[in-house]
Amino acid sequence: MNKIVEFILDLIYPPKCAFCRKLIGTGHEGLCPECTEKLPRLSGTDAKSLLEDGTLCYSALRYDQMVRDSFLRYKFYGSVSYADTYSRLMAECLKETAAGIDIVTWVPLSRKRKRKRGYDQAELLANGTSLLLGLDCKGILYKNKETKAQSLTKSRNERKSNIKGAYTLRKEADIKGKKIIIVDDIITTGATLSECCAVLKKAGAASVTAATFAKAAR
Repeated sequence: MNKIVEFILDLIYPPKCAFCRKLIGTGHEGLCPECTEKLPRLSGTDAKSLLEDGTLCYSALRYDQMVRDSFLRYKFYGSVSYADTYSRLMAECLKETAAGIDIVTWVPLSRKRKRKRGYDQAELLANGTSLLLGLDCKGILYKNKETKAQSLTKSRNERKSNIKGAYTLRKEADIKGKKIIIVDDIITTGATLSECCAVLKKAGAASVTAATFAKAAR
């Protein structure tokens, strides 16, 4: 971005921390010093979850209250600039896993839900993370039916049943022999990611790794 334009935008819309919303100066990449120190970052085995289909998922943060408050503003209230901050955290988490990856993709919203929200939050994370990792980002899956929001389901089995068969490979997608990272926002039971990973593997992907911004307690 042109430095003059960036300066003017900062005057009109002073940058704020994506988590506590305090005003911050330029160069802080969306995080104030306090939140940088106290973010519930995950590393090592704590950052990993094994999905039901056998895929390994990496998560950058634990989904505690401060992360939840920030994420709800991002997902439901249009704070799309947070995607840059979240993507940096995800790229940091994935930097040792990204070697040899061919494509970064995401768990897509249905057309109806994306039209209503105006953006796909997982797509923004995938684009930002792939850019930071120097990888290609492509839409590979589409959601072929409307489902109940997973947050409204009451059990693991209901989550699995709710999402079963909801994702399909795009007609133009050829992923045979490709190594793929698939991005979603939050992992809880992992039912949605597991369903998507199974579709990618069935289509011939050489390997699939999942990644999320945060991991909720199961």
